[in-house]
Amino acid sequence: MNNYHSGHWAEFLVRLLFRLKGYHILAANYITGRGTYAGEVDFIAKRGSVLVFVEVKKRTTLERAAYAVSETQKRRIRSGAEAFLKKHPQFNNCDIRFDAVLVKFPFSFRHIKNAW
Repeated sequence: MNNYHSGHWAEFLVRLLFRLKGYHILAANYITGRGTYAGEVDFIAKRGSVLVFVEVKKRTTLERAAYAVSETQKRRIRSGAEAFLKKHPQFNNCDIRFDAVLVKFPFSFRHIKNAW
């Protein structure tokens, strides 16, 4: 399995993990400004009044995954979150959180709430 497919597999497993934790998945691979890299979020989930924008990082170790979220990527995720909220004003009264989920195969996960 190449990195592209294993990355999508990791995202799928993390979305499943979130559903098991009681989250509702609102969007997967949410992209704004297609071709401009303006904003991209792996998935958006909601539980109660909390809206969570999630970045999934799969690497050979959880430590490498932790260092893989760059400042540029964080900026793109924030941009994607702003675009999502503009397009879906019904979520404007939700608390917002940016999470990272670190993945190492086989089946090691670390969910970091409020990662930035």
